[in-house]
Amino acid sequence: MFLYILRRLPQTILVIFGVTLVTFIALQIGGDPTYLFVSERASPEEIEATRAKLGFDKPLYVQYFNYVIKLLQLDFGTSLYYGQSAMTIILETLPATIELTIFSMLIAIFGSIPFGIFSAIYRGTWIDGTLMAIAMLGQSVPSFWLGIMCILYISLNVGWLPISGHVPFLMPLFQGNFVEAFKNLPTTLTYLILPGFAVAFYSVARNARLIRSSMLEVLSQDYVRTAKSKGLTNYVVIMRHAMRNAWLPVVTIIGLEFGFMISGVVVVEVIFAWPGLGRTVFDAIANRDIPLVQAAVVVISVFVIIINLITDLVYAKLDPRIKL
Repeated sequence: MFLYILRRLPQTILVIFGVTLVTFIALQIGGDPTYLFVSERASPEEIEATRAKLGFDKPLYVQYFNYVIKLLQLDFGTSLYYGQSAMTIILETLPATIELTIFSMLIAIFGSIPFGIFSAIYRGTWIDGTLMAIAMLGQSVPSFWLGIMCILYISLNVGWLPISGHVPFLMPLFQGNFVEAFKNLPTTLTYLILPGFAVAFYSVARNARLIRSSMLEVLSQDYVRTAKSKGLTNYVVIMRHAMRNAWLPVVTIIGLEFGFMISGVVVVEVIFAWPGLGRTVFDAIANRDIPLVQAAVVVISVFVIIINLITDLVYAKLDPRIKL
């Protein structure tokens, strides 16, 4: 496993390098970025002074080198709209996005497992047909439309859950204020349910179909039939023998999905006015706040890359046959 990690790490570093290169090129491709940092009425002398101050008058390779050095120091520059460090804004909004992502992942995992298992066990029955119909519906419904429907019918018409808002849990936890964090937890969950469900519904449907397919393949294997012939109960056969091998493709898709969710909750965060990184990126794009957009893209990309690395390691642990 240690050698596997050593061989896998260079790939991760190379991908991170690629992300920094793409974000740097994206800043240059729209023309001279100096004009983003000056007012529309700036004189040519002010523009030239700003260009020299920010280093945009140097060759591109020198600019990229300085850009990478600043990234290694977690210096993403100053937000053009908020007037403060872009990294500070990212750190303030990232915990809310992590809360929503983790909650959505829990719904996706614990919602899809029973769906997939029951559908495989009762293959060809009305239970299987009903569950797979729900799964097909889940893969057809856009998350933004589902979020709007949840607001209209669950929040406005019935009044069961709040429309928008957020009570932080992770931020007090990161600050060491455990009492406040766990005191906020029940209220935080009430605000998480609707956006979490809107984000996770597609994943529940897709994972349920994947688990069903994996379970059907595993249940037809000889070792499963042998376990049943020994008199073991269905619960023991499924949970101890079948699920371990059926989980292999599921672990891969869950790891990829976590990265997808943390980078794909932008629309849902905007709909529910969730004060997370996705909504911050949306506002930054609308305000042409390039430093903040760059910072968010790099941070999200690093998160996705790390999650993918962890997924590969877990997969290799579950199946020793996996090689680099």
